[in-house]
Amino acid sequence: MAVDRTDVALLELLQDDPRCTVKELARGVGLSSSATHARLQRLQADGVITGTRLDLDPRSIGVGLQAILQVQLHRHARQVLEDFRAHALSLREVIAVTHLTGPIDFAVHVAVRDPDHLREMAMEAFTTRAEVARIETAIVYEHVRARTWPIYVLEDGRS
Repeated sequence: MAVDRTDVALLELLQDDPRCTVKELARGVGLSSSATHARLQRLQADGVITGTRLDLDPRSIGVGLQAILQVQLHRHARQVLEDFRAHALSLREVIAVTHLTGPIDFAVHVAVRDPDHLREMAMEAFTTRAEVARIETAIVYEHVRARTWPIYVLEDGRS
């Protein structure tokens, strides 16, 4: 799907403020509201816009500790990797799963109540799995998410 400069401008505006109204977006890109709405629908239908998210303050919802579990697997067959990823994403404490190259196969970002919760979750959810060879835990001091993705698509489709 081709993304043109107007689409890029829309995406940048939405990343700055996902709650912008269609009218505000239209004004920002110089289109009518109906044309802007049609572009937004196309960007969603084409999978460019994949959803919206709500950011919460971790402490206000009982999260007292975040950690990255670095997981090494015994085997790297596609089904083993996909099954592990699906398992990790099914856990309530998991907020992100990243598949990596190198000696660590997955970085699993978790949010827990306290160190005891972290230990129990790691032991129950990861060390009991046959495909897990090793885990290491790193405590997260601070987690700040960038508000925007860089957009490298140009109107002519080159990047």
